[in-house]
Amino acid sequence: MKKTLSIFFISALLLCSFVFATPPSQPTENQNADYLANRPTANKIDPLEGFNRLMFHVHDTFDEYLFKPLTRFYNKALPAPLHSSINYFCLNIDNINAVANDVLQFNFYQATSDSWRLAINSTAGIGGFFDPATSLGLSNNPQDFGLTLAKWGWKNSTYLFLPIYGPRTIRDAIAIVPDHYMSIYPYIDSTSTSNSLYGLSLVNTRAQLLKMQEVYSQVSIEPYVFMRNAYLQRRDYLINRTTEMDAPTIAKNVKNAESNDVYYLNE
Repeated sequence: MKKTLSIFFISALLLCSFVFATPPSQPTENQNADYLANRPTANKIDPLEGFNRLMFHVHDTFDEYLFKPLTRFYNKALPAPLHSSINYFCLNIDNINAVANDVLQFNFYQATSDSWRLAINSTAGIGGFFDPATSLGLSNNPQDFGLTLAKWGWKNSTYLFLPIYGPRTIRDAIAIVPDHYMSIYPYIDSTSTSNSLYGLSLVNTRAQLLKMQEVYSQVSIEPYVFMRNAYLQRRDYLINRTTEMDAPTIAKNVKNAESNDVYYLNE
């Protein structure tokens, strides 16, 4: 059931790349010349394009005729306040994985912050259904084993689109297994409970991003190219943020990572 439900994550991750992408800073004349001279080409960033496009088509078909109608029903069936609570609950579960990867990255300051967030939302937030930690300055910190591998040197990786997990790189695809075992799901005794929680997380993620479907549908460039470049630029931002994150300069480094992003959505 986990493998079947995992298809929800495909569109969620794709649209998430667009939703959270930060706007590019205005380059100087010299910076613009350097960028044009070293601009990544499709052959460099997507050498497996033929395979990836086929997998993209498989994903798009499943999403359009099966999972998108299901998530539309989910959105209509549940009231808005319950949507928010379920979203907070799922994010709280993800904090477990974030803490584990913080430790593997030796980002102990961030590991402490994320641990406090997990503890506060699990208690004062009534099992994670509310998010008092954000109001205390403990914002959500997305982390995964792919970012951990990038922190320790594997920053550049070939783009790969998987029919179950959506846009990835080879590095991020390898990270799927470690991330699974750093989550809570394998350690729940009841298989039905574990599958239900995992499925709820995937449905919630897809449903949360369904509101962006109209924006995505109207994008002027080719959808495959848009998704690929949006995912890669999002990962570049997270890699820079994770690599430069440390206790005394965290705010400064995150700000610098945002301002130094390179965008090539029109590639």
